[in-house]
Amino acid sequence: MFKFKQYDWRRYNFSLLVVVIILCICSAYFVKFAMGEENGVSYFKRQIIAMIIGVLIAIFISIMDYSRICDFVIIYYILGTLMAAATRLSPLGTNMGTDSYRWIKLPGLNFQPSEICKIIVILSLAVFFVKMQEKMDSWKTFFLGFLITMLPTGFILIQSDLSSSLVIVFIFAMMIFAAGLAYKIVIPLLAVGIPSLFGIVWFLDQPIAKTIIPEKHWYQVNRVIGFLHPDQFTESTNYQQLHSIQAIASGRLTGKLINTDSSVVRDYFWVDVRESDFIFTVVGEEMGFIGSCVVIGLLCAVVFLCIRTAKKCHDPLGKMIAVGISAMFMFQIFANIGVAAMILPNTGLPLPFLSNGISSLFSGMIAIGIILNIGMQSSGSGHSSNSFL
Repeated sequence: MFKFKQYDWRRYNFSLLVVVIILCICSAYFVKFAMGEENGVSYFKRQIIAMIIGVLIAIFISIMDYSRICDFVIIYYILGTLMAAATRLSPLGTNMGTDSYRWIKLPGLNFQPSEICKIIVILSLAVFFVKMQEKMDSWKTFFLGFLITMLPTGFILIQSDLSSSLVIVFIFAMMIFAAGLAYKIVIPLLAVGIPSLFGIVWFLDQPIAKTIIPEKHWYQVNRVIGFLHPDQFTESTNYQQLHSIQAIASGRLTGKLINTDSSVVRDYFWVDVRESDFIFTVVGEEMGFIGSCVVIGLLCAVVFLCIRTAKKCHDPLGKMIAVGISAMFMFQIFANIGVAAMILPNTGLPLPFLSNGISSLFSGMIAIGIILNIGMQSSGSGHSSNSFL
């Protein structure tokens, strides 16, 4: 598990760790602002403690051989799938006062399995695609990979957590493409998939859609319709996003944080879940355009450093894992900021290392730890001897 002699410590990616720590410190302040004077201090302290624990997790994972971690991937996969199922199908599941059962309630802790499931699916697919690297021109490989992806994703969907499910599907798409899926499979998939996507969006905008789709999923349909017709849902579906862009716009060039006038009103207080799903609303108003660009730059740096690790890695297993982690961060960053800026339909995804949420932070730190370990491994590093199937 620990093979210190094979690690090139000069290649330890301190820059990635520093960027993540900076983002976490920023998170503590943004969450504090989001929660207001009454609760802000306690949330600030909690974020700092979570950051310290998270960094220790990342450092610990970074000295564990990723190939040895993957030897037990079947165990992680089974446990992750069971945890995802338990949120909806067992007494341990809780909805935290929302319409979705996304959490498992443990003594003193509410844990969101979908976050760790993203990492588990990445490891599982990496092992599978390395095992099948000589058969990437086979439809069987595609369907088996899709099945590995969709088993835990199906349980996440019934929670219902469409946004996390989309993240995992995107991870699958990026990893199987990076694994070398043959164009004779890629082209038919795109030829069918792209028109089907537009067809689904068109169908959801038709009145007949709600007569076919179960009522419990109407709120998801309304988000798509609200995105297509923003002026018709200003007081309902689009209320949150409209106030979000208003708050971001009010930050103007330099933001309100440097304004010493205590009477300046914060528009983000009109936005629900501003401490997590809409944390970028707080960033935009407090930091302004310049500060927002800096924060986006730091987030892009995380993705870039993960992609660079994948590019430099000569081991197929490490390369596939790094690609999956890069895809996970990339999708969540784009989707979260896109929703806050109203260029995407409203969906609930945390902004990596900035949103309030222990599950999201810790899973992100685990991913960073794995990336750090991949970066340290020598080019001759072997991959796991155990296959997924």
